[in-house]
Amino acid sequence: MSVIYKNENIRIEVEQNEIPWLKIFTQHAYKEMSEVPSEIKLEIYNLLDIIEKEMLSYYKPKKINIASFGNYMPHVHWHIMARFEEDSFFPEPMWGTKQRESSLKLPDFERFCENVVKAIV
Repeated sequence: MSVIYKNENIRIEVEQNEIPWLKIFTQHAYKEMSEVPSEIKLEIYNLLDIIEKEMLSYYKPKKINIASFGNYMPHVHWHIMARFEEDSFFPEPMWGTKQRESSLKLPDFERFCENVVKAIV
C-alpha cells in the first residue's frame, strides 16, 4: 500500500514507519513550491489540512509534524507525521537522533488511510 490516493495533480503515499506518516507529492516534478500552479498549491494545502485533522481525531497524537525538504529528492512533496511522546525519536524530528526503543500500540493504519481517502472524495 504505497499510494493511497492520486489524481492528475497529486498523489498521497505511505512512508513505512513506526508512526503514522503520509507524503503528498505533485504528479509533475516541480523543484520548488513557487513553481507549482496556484490551483495545485490550494489542493496541497487542503490535503494537508484533511490529513492533519484525520490524524488528530484518529490517533490523538502529542503533535503533528509537517515538513517539506526535498534536498535528496528535488520534487515538491510534503511529509505529514503523527508524533507521540513514546515514539523512538520524540521530541527529535524523525530524521534526528533516536531517543529510545519504542513499541507503539496504535489503531489500524489501513483504516486510517481509508478514512483519509473518504474525507478527500
